[in-house]
Amino acid sequence: MSRDPRPAAIAVAGIANFLNLYTPQAILPAIATSFAVPASATGLAVTAPLLAVALVAPFAGAISDRLGRKRLIVGAAFALVVPTLMVASSDSLEALIAWRFVQGLVLPFIFAVSVAYIGDELPGAAGLKTASYYSGGNIFGGFFGRFVAGMVAEWAGWRMGFGAVAGLTLAGAIYVAIMLPTEQNFRPMTGGFGATLATYRMHVRNRRLLATCLIGFGMLFSNVAIYTFVNFLLAAPPYSFSPAQLGGVFTVYLLGVVTTTLAGGLAVRIGRISTLALGLGLSWLGLACTLMPMSAAIVLGLAFLSAGLFVVQALCIGLVPILVTEARSTAVGLYVTTYYIGGALGGFVPALAYQGAGWPGVVALVACVFAAMLVLAAWQWPSRVASAGLRQHTVE
Repeated sequence: MSRDPRPAAIAVAGIANFLNLYTPQAILPAIATSFAVPASATGLAVTAPLLAVALVAPFAGAISDRLGRKRLIVGAAFALVVPTLMVASSDSLEALIAWRFVQGLVLPFIFAVSVAYIGDELPGAAGLKTASYYSGGNIFGGFFGRFVAGMVAEWAGWRMGFGAVAGLTLAGAIYVAIMLPTEQNFRPMTGGFGATLATYRMHVRNRRLLATCLIGFGMLFSNVAIYTFVNFLLAAPPYSFSPAQLGGVFTVYLLGVVTTTLAGGLAVRIGRISTLALGLGLSWLGLACTLMPMSAAIVLGLAFLSAGLFVVQALCIGLVPILVTEARSTAVGLYVTTYYIGGALGGFVPALAYQGAGWPGVVALVACVFAAMLVLAAWQWPSRVASAGLRQHTVE
């Protein structure tokens, strides 16, 4: 029997998607220097695609429910190459931000539709296996895009960094087009757009769901704030990290693959709230480490932060489908939208703290967000619920 190509193809789709989402973070200081703009202004290059994802994500699933799966995944992967190349050729920061926004408009048609493909074509254990491949691909892509951009920028400039990411995205699109089988179980959805809106109205009255969405908001807000502004800390004296070194720092992101896997079993044993508290406790420890005036301590702190924050994400995305009894896809869409709004704000709101108090200001802001997340969970999360679905979907 031949090996099922779908898990690997879905993983590559996840890699291609998240290669592009956070690419600039390792090279923001180089971009600021190139355009002669304040460092804080370049945070909008991270915010723009996240905001676009938040705007489009609720509708990507609904469009896919009518048009199909593979054609949208593959078409979006190929289309993504164009704005990535345009980012590389931008002649101003404003143009770069605009093309980054266009990237974000395309991305949901890869990740949201990939999740729908898994649900349609790979039920049961096969679906769980494929979802774990997809989750790993998301996290690896988030790391590898930053890593490649930083390494290439070291010897060829930041524009070539984006060019390299465009080339990798094209290779991923070709692989998925060849290896991902066309869906067999897809049935076009009927019904008007008003029916979809009605499910969102139902979800916003679910307090536990809204609390989970806000915790996800806080997770990505914190993640983006940390990994955007720590680059300016490490690029400045006395550390003076090069773009390649900044790209290498993102290796700690891969810890998320491990902790995402462990979070489910731990939550079953001790409960979601206790597991969330452990994850946030590890993240608080990481924040404290980044305040130490040693580059090794800062990198160790980032490792703790990555490990802890991905626990939070695994718990949230696993809980969302359990908190609703119908229209689960739109509940996930509401979560994803809120999640990426948090990320969009995390790219520029902490700039005010950074300008006023430097890195300690960003740390203080994020620490407060962690506290709010824990309070929300203790207030609204059920102490014990069924564990089904805990690790079925992960977004980075």
